[in-house]
Amino acid sequence: MVKLIVGKKGSGKTKAMLDSVNNAVDIEHGNVVFIARENRHMFDVKNGVRLVDVAEGGMANFDEFRGFIKGIMSQNYDITHIYIDSMLKIVDGDDAGLADFVETLDNICKDNDIKFTISISADKADLPEKIYTYID
Repeated sequence: MVKLIVGKKGSGKTKAMLDSVNNAVDIEHGNVVFIARENRHMFDVKNGVRLVDVAEGGMANFDEFRGFIKGIMSQNYDITHIYIDSMLKIVDGDDAGLADFVETLDNICKDNDIKFTISISADKADLPEKIYTYID
């Protein structure tokens, strides 16, 4: 399952995501990963969450980020949920790349029983229609 939390800056996306992360760590029977562009949420997430800061790594495109996520998954076989905060601040790409990336994550979900929750700072109308079915 891929779930997108979409809205403009200040609409409460990160708060909703942090609440979901902290809830997931209590109910999931595996590891929860939170990928963010910086460590500012270090004290907002519970101890059981694996926080990954990608600020220094810098993802040039969606293909690199896809490989990065697969690398995280290969290091830990029992990941049940991956959260990605501020997707478009981590990866600068076009609409087609975003749509393909979301579809790839959906296939990963089906093959590996992993859930993805992603926040995107944008108005729904500015995003490709192809991903509307994933928007919460």
